Amino acid sequence: MGIFGALTTSVAGLRANSYALENISGNIANSQTTAFKRIDTSFLDLIPDAGTSAQVAGSVTAQSRSTNTIAGSVQSSSVATYMAINGDGFFAVQKPGNVSDSTPVFDGVNKYTRRGDFSLDKNGYLVNGAGYYLQGVKIDPTTGNPAGSSPEVLRFQNDFLPSQATTKIDYRANLASYPLTTKHQTAVPGSELLRSADFVSNPRVLGTAATPFGNTAVPGNARNNFATTPAPISANTMLAPVSGSDTLPVGFANGDTLVLKTTSAGVTTTKTLSFYTGAVAPAAVAGTTFIPIDTAYVGDVLTAIDAATGNTSPLSSVSATGVITLNSGTANDFTLAAGSTTTAVAAFQALGFTGTVTGLRSGGGTAGTGIVIGSDAQTFLDESISGGAKTVYDGNGAPVSLQFRWAKVESATQGGTDTWNLFYQTDPAATGATAAWQNVGTDFKFGPNGQMQPVVGQITLTGLTVSGKALGNVTMAFGTGGLTQFADTNGNVQVNQLEQDGYAAGQLQSVSVSNEGRVVGSYSNGRNIDLAEVSIATFNGANFLKRIDGGAFETTNESGEALYGKGGSISGSSLESSNTDIADEFTKLIVTQQAYSANTKVITTANTMVQDLLNVMR
Repeated sequence: MGIFGALTTSVAGLRANSYALENISGNIANSQTTAFKRIDTSFLDLIPDAGTSAQVAGSVTAQSRSTNTIAGSVQSSSVATYMAINGDGFFAVQKPGNVSDSTPVFDGVNKYTRRGDFSLDKNGYLVNGAGYYLQGVKIDPTTGNPAGSSPEVLRFQNDFLPSQATTKIDYRANLASYPLTTKHQTAVPGSELLRSADFVSNPRVLGTAATPFGNTAVPGNARNNFATTPAPISANTMLAPVSGSDTLPVGFANGDTLVLKTTSAGVTTTKTLSFYTGAVAPAAVAGTTFIPIDTAYVGDVLTAIDAATGNTSPLSSVSATGVITLNSGTANDFTLAAGSTTTAVAAFQALGFTGTVTGLRSGGGTAGTGIVIGSDAQTFLDESISGGAKTVYDGNGAPVSLQFRWAKVESATQGGTDTWNLFYQTDPAATGATAAWQNVGTDFKFGPNGQMQPVVGQITLTGLTVSGKALGNVTMAFGTGGLTQFADTNGNVQVNQLEQDGYAAGQLQSVSVSNEGRVVGSYSNGRNIDLAEVSIATFNGANFLKRIDGGAFETTNESGEALYGKGGSISGSSLESSNTDIADEFTKLIVTQQAYSANTKVITTANTMVQDLLNVMR
């Protein structure tokens, strides 16, 4: 080869480094291009065929080396339709072959890109900044799964989302073990319960047997008499206080009263026990029983109370420890309180009672009807607690407010099982015998551990109708541990979940891309629906893809065909940056410049040697 071989080799070196400079230039120029993949340069030596003792350095050529599998950094974006691929893979895209009536016509040839700056155009297509149209697989709205496996160009138009009637309600809540209803009284056992006796139509579960009225005993506090050595009061303790004797230590004064109210079947009657002094009783007054202070005993007061309440068995009595027990009997509920005078209050306390004493009979009422009628609505509200509310939808997508209330109907502290009934409102304007609330028809029972026993996983609200709008049969799901009964200081129902699957019709307003790689449509009815799944293609030879304009690639024999289902994940509202490193490119630029200059030096030297050779001939 000699001198002229050195010249041609240096020219090849210049050409190779020029090629490298061209790649470096392109890398630097595209350092801010979305998802750009830089081109590195590989130098290959060309060795002529020669013997082992005559080997020479040979020449050089340059080739491009792709970096398609090297990802750029991912940065967040405020555009909801932008996306980036974490890991391997490419977006499947197409470019229109032509346009007809302002609508693109696609040629069916797939291209691939990492450029994810897609935006929705006027025709409903997702198009990136280089004009490529995104492909994916539509989502089956019934199952929520991809409808097929072959990607197609995605298009989202402003169609209406059809309404869907409510078919299922998911409900999870904790019911306070002691519900603080309007009628509850901490000192009155059973006042937290729904009492069938208070209703014209018993709202318990349909078919619940009527329970006979039962007596409720109301004990007071132990009290001693006015004896020198105080002893417990008894039925024979006199009312007029005399120091050192078996009398009350504080007595009633002339004109003092005890006010007693009895209630049965919703009718309340007020009666009075009036105390007087002297030998002659006051003139008879309807509803008033007169008791002589000077000659009457504690037992006489108890007899008068029983007569006024209608109690015949068991009679009110005084224990050996000085505790007076008033019994409601089965005829009436009652309340008893001292009159407004100070002496009446003090004497009432001497009997062992303060404030208002309430005796509510157990049981009572008719057989369960499963409904609360309009005339019983206020009573029901007073004896139940709110269970939450939810807007549900009928078949036409019309919204309906569905109200829930819980009522405790039995208590373990009174010898039963902690049992609750759930109601929903059917007619907020109900009056008279019209149904206002509907019992769902299930007794929810709870054990000492606060868990349902047995577990009620779900129920069906058959023929659910609210305010005249029929919703059909709706499933109400609680799950295995969705309902519990634990103490709650507020005495309320703590609703942890109340969701339903219905919605009104809505129009598509915007689309976005989720981190699950799905295109999500936001509708005017507030629903967010998965519309499509973005397809990610991978290749066995990704670095052998053919580059085309706009950061896109075409398949080659070396790259292999696109494979789907093995790609990386998608980050929504994100963009992949160029994988060009400016500092690295500048370093390669310096090296390339020095190599180019060195090759020119070889040419200069060879030229000088040729000139010397020519001078030999002169």
